[in-house]
Amino acid sequence: MKISSIAEELNSLAYHGRGIIIGKSADGKKAVTAYFIMGRSVNSRNRVFVTEGDAMRTKAFDESKMVDPHLIIYYPVRVLGNKTIVTNGDQTDTIYNLMDRQMTFEQALRTREFEDDKPNFTPRISGIIHTEGGAMNYAMSILKSAEGDDSSCERFTYAYSNPIAGRAKFIHTYGGDGDPLPSFEGEPKTLSLPDCPIDELTDLIWTNLNEDNKVSLFVRYIDIESGATETRIVNKNA
Repeated sequence: MKISSIAEELNSLAYHGRGIIIGKSADGKKAVTAYFIMGRSVNSRNRVFVTEGDAMRTKAFDESKMVDPHLIIYYPVRVLGNKTIVTNGDQTDTIYNLMDRQMTFEQALRTREFEDDKPNFTPRISGIIHTEGGAMNYAMSILKSAEGDDSSCERFTYAYSNPIAGRAKFIHTYGGDGDPLPSFEGEPKTLSLPDCPIDELTDLIWTNLNEDNKVSLFVRYIDIESGATETRIVNKNA
């Protein structure tokens, strides 16, 4: 298994699209998650992250430039009890609402498909972190078109029990730049998590995202024992 540094992986592509990182801190005490968005169009770049209680949502930076909000404005992060949901679209609400009705993460996502942004058919990527009794587990999902054919949806879920300290998994929407954009392929990538405070990790991720394409970044540390959180947000449009 290849284990990459955050800097190495983020510098491997100029355009990851949107990405989710989830793992356990090097000291084993915190669940770590990060979500970033990148953009090529004016509409995609015209966004900021804002906190709303323990949730986080996207918002237009300049309302007058917003063209089509339906794939742009959503809650990437919501919290349901001791579960933190992180996604790249409004499937955050689907997962939240259906899990609140006792469905599983995977069952909730069976009701959704990839995005309707022909010809890219952007994958929907999702993650969920569960902390309880000093332990954590998490899962990641990707819903994608089959070889770019929008008549067929492929669904993959990856579950991680008692994850290794100092390691994280990374999934993103695109396999690089292009027209149409190629979808992410394979299992989530394995990253090493440095032993550092949240500000240092936030700076590490933000600095290594492509300068032209990065838009916003969210990072959260969750204390596995107490559930206490630390959150950082960075917006290119400040």
